[in-house]
Amino acid sequence: MNPLVNRVRKFVTITLAALLLTQPAHAGRSCESKPPDASRITKGLTLAERTNTALNASGAKVVLLARAGQDLSKYGLNYSHLGWAYKSASGQWLVIHKLNTCGTSEASIYRQGLGEFFLDDPYRFETAWVVPTPEIQDRLIALLQDDRRVVALHAKPYSIVSYAWATKYQQSNQWALETLALAMEPDVRSREQAQAWLKYKGYEPTALKIDPLTRLGGRMSAANVAFDDHPNDKRFSDRIETVTVDSMFAWFATARLGGAPSVLRL
Repeated sequence: MNPLVNRVRKFVTITLAALLLTQPAHAGRSCESKPPDASRITKGLTLAERTNTALNASGAKVVLLARAGQDLSKYGLNYSHLGWAYKSASGQWLVIHKLNTCGTSEASIYRQGLGEFFLDDPYRFETAWVVPTPEIQDRLIALLQDDRRVVALHAKPYSIVSYAWATKYQQSNQWALETLALAMEPDVRSREQAQAWLKYKGYEPTALKIDPLTRLGGRMSAANVAFDDHPNDKRFSDRIETVTVDSMFAWFATARLGGAPSVLRL
């Protein structure tokens, strides 16, 4: 049988979280509609297959898994989007992450296989992951398999640059970070409490330098970009503090929540 067909069967088993998949969704990538590209599909499946092999070899049951959906090098960032990947009882690696519905200011939570996660038109065929400590993995895996708890801190209103310490919007990486707080602290019942726990644990968001013209253009041209949740003193000094993959990876290392990132690229 054709190896590509084998990979399709193995990795493109779509296991969505049944949370309003009525329109195309994205996070950390362009929403531009493009015709299928056989070479990119093959590369996406190859990346998924190699990631599956590497995750199995790691011995982990939960990892923080990132992809390079957009070129963010002008901000000094390597990755645009992440989710929590876990090994199911059947042995399949699944990724739970938040995706913005294209052309709107809302998002939903999805559960997908590795194949679909990497077939999402990435800017670069590269992934990175961090293996959390055993305690964190144990707490997360129970939550990630619970359809009710995994969306407990999810908020539909979405801005790709949502302020890390506000609750008006919630971007994809922010949901993943706040869900970690939910798993680790039994008393967390709200996003405000999750953010308080993250501050206590020393998390620091990325401060992006975004000038007024760029902010104005983004707000006028895209429904999923808003800056009005940022404090005026920060916003008017062009300091946009938001949750990024790179800041989460750095925090995991400094707070000793996990190991150094592993990188896999084609």
